[in-house]
Amino acid sequence: MSGDTADDLASRIAERSLAKRGANYAAEVRRLLDAALAVMKERGTASRPRVADIVAAAGLSNEAFYRHFSSKDALVAALLEDGTLRLRRYVDHQMNKEPTPERKIRRWVEGVLAQAIGETADTTRAVEWNAGGLGEDSMKAKLSADRPMASLLHEPFTELGSAEPDFDALLASHAVLGMLADYLWRRVEPSAADIDRIYEFCLRTVNPR
Repeated sequence: MSGDTADDLASRIAERSLAKRGANYAAEVRRLLDAALAVMKERGTASRPRVADIVAAAGLSNEAFYRHFSSKDALVAALLEDGTLRLRRYVDHQMNKEPTPERKIRRWVEGVLAQAIGETADTTRAVEWNAGGLGEDSMKAKLSADRPMASLLHEPFTELGSAEPDFDALLASHAVLGMLADYLWRRVEPSAADIDRIYEFCLRTVNPR
């Protein structure tokens, strides 16, 4: 076997090993995120779980935890980001069912405010509560939901004639997510009338009258 052939074989084996390790690590991260979410939901706003509690629920070791997260704060930041991605995918899917920009915006409002209803509200509240004392990097993750959610409004706002769809979408996103936080902390579910008014506000953001 020539040196080049041996090197190629070694490279292929190394690549397979790295790919397998990457898949295993991704599975570890998902187990930690899911376990943290479950423990936080169970405890609500009564107490914040320790790393040991999360590791135990995930069936993993402290070594596995710190392989992926520098601290519990980093894990909570990742949970916030993961929650934003899940919410964005869900709302985007709902919006794609609608034929008009008005109906897309309505679906957007309903999807965001659904986070303040039932068991979903309990989970969202618990994660947000655990994020309450985090540092600068984690706070950036907490605030980052505005722009991903606003991006879904860009197209319908443009269709409705917004002169500055990026700005208007971000304004609407910031306002509605702010209302979501208010409902969560007051432990009040938005009424049908509330949803109507918030939807109308979003339309006025595009076309003030």
